[in-house]
Amino acid sequence: MLTFLALAVYFLGSGQGRTLEYFIQQATQNSPLLKGYQNQLLLNQLDSQILKASTRTQVNFISNDSYAPVINGWGYDEAITNGANVSALVQATKNFLNRGNLAAQYRAITLQNRAMLDTIRLSIKDLYRTITEQYLTAYGDLLTMDFNREVYDLLKREDTVFKKLTQANVYKQTDYLAFFVTFQQQQLNYMQAQIQYNVDYTTLSYLAGIVDTTVDRLQEPVMADSTQIDFYSSAFYQRYVTDSLRIANERLLINYSYKPRIGAFTDAGYNSSMMVTPYKNFGFSVGLNLTIPIYDAKQKRLKYQKLDIEEQTRSANKNFFINQYNQQVGLLKQQLFATNDLMDKIRQQIIYVRTLITANGKLLETGDVKITDYITAINNYLNVKNLFNQNYISRLKITNQINYWNR
Repeated sequence: MLTFLALAVYFLGSGQGRTLEYFIQQATQNSPLLKGYQNQLLLNQLDSQILKASTRTQVNFISNDSYAPVINGWGYDEAITNGANVSALVQATKNFLNRGNLAAQYRAITLQNRAMLDTIRLSIKDLYRTITEQYLTAYGDLLTMDFNREVYDLLKREDTVFKKLTQANVYKQTDYLAFFVTFQQQQLNYMQAQIQYNVDYTTLSYLAGIVDTTVDRLQEPVMADSTQIDFYSSAFYQRYVTDSLRIANERLLINYSYKPRIGAFTDAGYNSSMMVTPYKNFGFSVGLNLTIPIYDAKQKRLKYQKLDIEEQTRSANKNFFINQYNQQVGLLKQQLFATNDLMDKIRQQIIYVRTLITANGKLLETGDVKITDYITAINNYLNVKNLFNQNYISRLKITNQINYWNR
């Protein structure tokens, strides 16, 4: 009994309790996955800056020094090696990119950011759904726990009355024992419900990244039914749009990679063979680099074929997902309608059972009801109320699924 009372104080002695929004906020803040995605966005921003820097003039120091001695007539041909070569140059180079090519490279980074944002949106949706699902599971445990305590308190009050009536020989000792067994069983049900709530609450904290083993009460979740949104503006569809834009941009990048490329360079410094007036070999030079692709063994065509296959895969996945989406949402709405209809019927049943228990409770005080009838009424009340709680939580979980797809 002391353990039972301790559990009751532990679970029911807290204040207002936690909300669904609290756990979602904690999960969002603590998620290492979301933090990793946010860091990836920062890396993409750096890639954009690196690309911008690569279009500017690059300056390098270049030194090439060699000595090829000829010993007893043996050695490299001095006509080739000049005997020695010493150079110390500062070289500046700049590549001139076509505006379209540069814009396509910037667009590639922008599309990487867009794809990452699509991934973040989908990950947040998955996180919300997971946390909400576990919250509803724990909240269902709380409803079961509270209801079992309600019935336990009811039987505890009736136990006092029943004891007196048994002592007054209104009821047989065996009748009281049958009632007392039911009373004890309800006490065990209550304790079991508390343990289950403890497990699911701590699991909820674990999923949200909360390092705390304290068990608090949960507030009733506020979950409005979501209205149908424009599917084609949702994160689910936009990822396919982003992928299509990426494939189209990669085609442009392949095309630009086969355009003529031109670059310029200039250098200044010391460059000498050390053979004739080496002290005068300080100077500078300027030049151009021109690259015109002529033949690549059909690599360009193969690259385009790879992109064609990617586009076919993307299109097939998109069409399949749209069909699955419509079927899934339609099925969930049917389940929601059926659950609402069932709950309406269960509410009526609860009213009848409560009325019966109240009537039997009054008859119990006068000894005008059979104990088996009273126990049957209590068991019916347990069954119908548990059925209602199960369907109530089921309805919330269906709503959570619909919100996942429609928000």
